[in-house]
Amino acid sequence: MSTSIEHNPAQHRFEIHVDGELGGFAQYAEHDRTRDFNHTVTYPQFRGQGLAEQVVRYALDSSRTDGYTIVATCPYVVKFIAEHPEYAEPAG
Repeated sequence: MSTSIEHNPAQHRFEIHVDGELGGFAQYAEHDRTRDFNHTVTYPQFRGQGLAEQVVRYALDSSRTDGYTIVATCPYVVKFIAEHPEYAEPAG
């Protein structure tokens, strides 16, 4: 199984592909250098392989590297950040 992750800015999402097929994505809304990750999808045939965690981690890392503040309204992303406090936005 070969996976790749890419940013699709036209669709406002980061996509994970498995052997060339779209396996899922982390979608966001963007405003004033803030990305609100509001929806995460893993297609049924790809569930249970850790793809959601991979794409969310990549999306958050990439967004931070590009200077965006992260907001999480997707329940999966909220849970991911709670389990990985290094992704929590600093207070203030």
